[in-house]
Amino acid sequence: MGEKHLIVSGLQLWQWRNAAIKAAIATDVPPREVDWLLLEVAGLDRLALRLESFKNWPQIQLQLPLQELDQLWQRRLNDRLPVQYIAGVTPWRQFKIAVSNAVLIPRPETESLIDLAEASASKTSGHWADLGTGSGAIALGLADVLPKATIHAVDYSLAALAIAQANAENLGFADRIKFYQGSWWEPLALLKGQFSGMVSNPPYIPTSTLPTLQPEVVNHEPHLALDGGADGLDCIRHLIEISPRYLRSGGVWLIEMMAGQADEVRELLQNQGNYSNIQIHADLAGIDRFALAYRS
Repeated sequence: MGEKHLIVSGLQLWQWRNAAIKAAIATDVPPREVDWLLLEVAGLDRLALRLESFKNWPQIQLQLPLQELDQLWQRRLNDRLPVQYIAGVTPWRQFKIAVSNAVLIPRPETESLIDLAEASASKTSGHWADLGTGSGAIALGLADVLPKATIHAVDYSLAALAIAQANAENLGFADRIKFYQGSWWEPLALLKGQFSGMVSNPPYIPTSTLPTLQPEVVNHEPHLALDGGADGLDCIRHLIEISPRYLRSGGVWLIEMMAGQADEVRELLQNQGNYSNIQIHADLAGIDRFALAYRS
């Protein structure tokens, strides 16, 4: 593809933006997504967008042809394709993380897992696991706040791992994060009993609830990363049961869950018998979303 396909005039892009914003409003898509997309694919800054000063620029370099951008935007409006998949990136903590439909789009609320992990870590070294790493967001966050730790990131999906590895390389954490293909703890059997902490954002949506989710989620995000079985707790149950074999005494067990699951998760942790100081933490919206416990 020649470079010339990627050059548009400011006027052309301004006209496209106006039409895209109008179409967004008409189809109940947040119009701010148009500008977010242009920040990413056209390299415009917020001021140029707000003042519309780019309208007079003779040429603007796009990351993909305007026609292709328009086709993807039509899919945003008609098929509810998430805007993060169109841009191929999403902001998360201070990072820009690459995403595709092979991985769940990291959510802002999940950022709190990293703060909880940092606050709970008695020492910043040792082995930490991110189980079900997806885009690698949690592993990257852990590597950032626990600079002396080795992070072990596991995912069942090879396509997800490829994205997570690319993110680790792009963001300068390739030497701190090790990646493994497999199910939960299985690939880490050689390190049994040695982990200082484990963090996971596992699938926790009850199977019957999946069809009721936003079409952006249910039609485009990987179901493997969403479906938590009949009551949504299949994976969480497994992680509660198995993790004591892998955590050292005092090791941190930390997960994200769905609204309404806190009481049951607390009970499962208590009944397992190997956890102490069990805590439930709310997200910024006040929803009980995180469970934290220590290996006795």
